[in-house]
Amino acid sequence: MKQRDIFIAFFRSSMLGYGGGPTTIPLVQKEVVERFKWMNNEEFGDVLAIANTLPGPIATKMAGYIGFRIGGVPGMLNAVFATILPTIILMVVLLNTLIQFKDLKWVQGMTKAVVPVVAVMLTVLTWEFVQSSVKGLKWFFTTLHILVALVLIEFFGVHPGIVIIALLVIAVVKPAKTSEKRAKQKGLSI
Repeated sequence: MKQRDIFIAFFRSSMLGYGGGPTTIPLVQKEVVERFKWMNNEEFGDVLAIANTLPGPIATKMAGYIGFRIGGVPGMLNAVFATILPTIILMVVLLNTLIQFKDLKWVQGMTKAVVPVVAVMLTVLTWEFVQSSVKGLKWFFTTLHILVALVLIEFFGVHPGIVIIALLVIAVVKPAKTSEKRAKQKGLSI
């Protein structure tokens, strides 16, 4: 039953994720977090961050890790297979058809119409991550992280993976507040 659910979740995400990895991320999040509840938004965000830093297609990296986490090695293989199967099917069946009709206006319109839909899906996912971040960091530090990342990536051309690794290193090096320190700050004693 679990292996079937893993296959369905990743097959459906990959089948509906027209346009590659970025389009499948919100769909995988919907399946993994909301439908099957295998992890929460924060855990999914961690998986996404790590998958972004590694080379290769993001959809298969996420499928491999999440499948392994849910169903061990068989789950990993199942999830990766479910992720690549729609691509194989569509490449064999539809590519020849699209090539034959590529000059038709409705085919060109169809491929252009997907872009705004993907933008909306990524915006919704980004907003959910911002809300999750605000819970842990509050608005000031969340906004600061967003602005610093935006400046580094867009204006200085720093690769997003380097920004993510830097933030992970900061999180590991920065000492965490203990419950005793928090209690002292609030004027309480443990």
